[in-house]
Amino acid sequence: MNDPEPTLQARGLECVRSDSLLFSDLNLSVRAGQVLQIEGPNGSGKTSLLRILAGLTPPSDGEVLWRGENIARRRSAFLSEVAYLGHQLGLKAELSVEENLRLSLALNGLSFSHESLAEALRTVGLTGREDTPARALSAGQRQRIALARLIMSSAKLWILDEPFTALDVGGVSLVETLLEAHLSCGGLAVLTSHQTVRIDRRLVKLPLA
Repeated sequence: MNDPEPTLQARGLECVRSDSLLFSDLNLSVRAGQVLQIEGPNGSGKTSLLRILAGLTPPSDGEVLWRGENIARRRSAFLSEVAYLGHQLGLKAELSVEENLRLSLALNGLSFSHESLAEALRTVGLTGREDTPARALSAGQRQRIALARLIMSSAKLWILDEPFTALDVGGVSLVETLLEAHLSCGGLAVLTSHQTVRIDRRLVKLPLA
């Protein structure tokens, strides 16, 4: 039997951090072909919400559903379909661009070829930088390594915390293009951003107080 359509839902979510209530009774639904943008001031719980949706942090109350099932009950299956890009990119400074990408893919059990890796680096504009140590790159170039890792993940659900950070105009356009391609292939995404996201009609917004 085929899996249900990729849909991410949250029901009655509550998040408490350091004895402070960040949000409660929060409900949302994102289906294939949509991007949900979480908006709100610093400290409103945007990153905490993303980590809950990614299965990295349990909610204080409520549940997260993927394909109609609680992610806590199908954790391995859920994690195989989600890619999370947070503030910490998880790069090793002494490793090269290609080494970082190969290591990350291997740790996540993802198969790849030299050709697919080269294509991903070309897509994010890092051709010619393959042997450059991460410590020698700009913040924007390091962010592009994370984007290459993202597009090689084959994950249906992308959860992105400020994906435009440190990127120039070309980098911002690249992220939007990658998102459009992801949605066109039946993917979905949840992100935070302090700037306008140009994804046309498929963008849904959720404000946090």
